[in-house]
Amino acid sequence: MVLFWPIQNDLDCINDQGSILGRIKFNAAKDQHIFYPASETIILSSDDKSGIAQKLMSLDSGESSIPLQDDD
Repeated sequence: MVLFWPIQNDLDCINDQGSILGRIKFNAAKDQHIFYPASETIILSSDDKSGIAQKLMSLDSGESSIPLQDDD
């Protein structure tokens, strides 16, 4: 299971053990959301990959969105 936590205009992806796997960001040039691993040494389980892929599809389809943070 992957938890998605909003940070500014991005989503941190956190696994069951509380480790940050990476961050989902919107790439305006490609008009899609992209997962950026926290480091090159991160190894994603099949459940992690599946959860992240589902979230990316949900974001790109408009089914879900990244909550914007209000700094005021």
